[in-house]
Amino acid sequence: MSHKKIHRSIRVMTEGAILIAAAEVLSFLPLYKLPWGGSIDFAMLPILLFCCRWGFGPGMLVSCAHAILQTLFEGGIAIGWQSILGDFMIAYAVLGLAGLFKGRFVIGAVVACVARFLVHYVVGATIWAAYMPETFFNMTMTTPWVYSALYNGAYMLPDTILIVAVYFLLRRTSLATYFKGTDLQ
Repeated sequence: MSHKKIHRSIRVMTEGAILIAAAEVLSFLPLYKLPWGGSIDFAMLPILLFCCRWGFGPGMLVSCAHAILQTLFEGGIAIGWQSILGDFMIAYAVLGLAGLFKGRFVIGAVVACVARFLVHYVVGATIWAAYMPETFFNMTMTTPWVYSALYNGAYMLPDTILIVAVYFLLRRTSLATYFKGTDLQ
């Protein structure tokens, strides 16, 4: 293996480890947390940045590592192995889909966040259906599919908007080169 490839591999692993650590720290600092799980925070930003910077393969690896850590740290809000698998392992691993849009953060972040929402939506409507309240947002709940869409949308939509807004703010700084990945060429 050439010196250049070794350097690149070390850089990918180092950046991945640092951004996973940043995501884990940020997940402990929610701006808002819902009672049955889900929060509005900045935790997805480092993961999505890594994915859009390095691409799909490394992005999926980092997203899966993040999923494992989220399962270990936040796994108390689960009702069995199906919930752990869906709400944590799969929901956080799909953030790696942002890597399909290397260099295009906004589209990658939106696609990854929509994928994560869809996982939570299906898990919420199937596994968490027994916990559906009679009313939510002052609306009578008659189907777990509507409840799951409202519940998961209540944090995923603001979280997605927050992540994209912070990206737009930070890309005007000296971090723009990092966000676009132009320093890797």
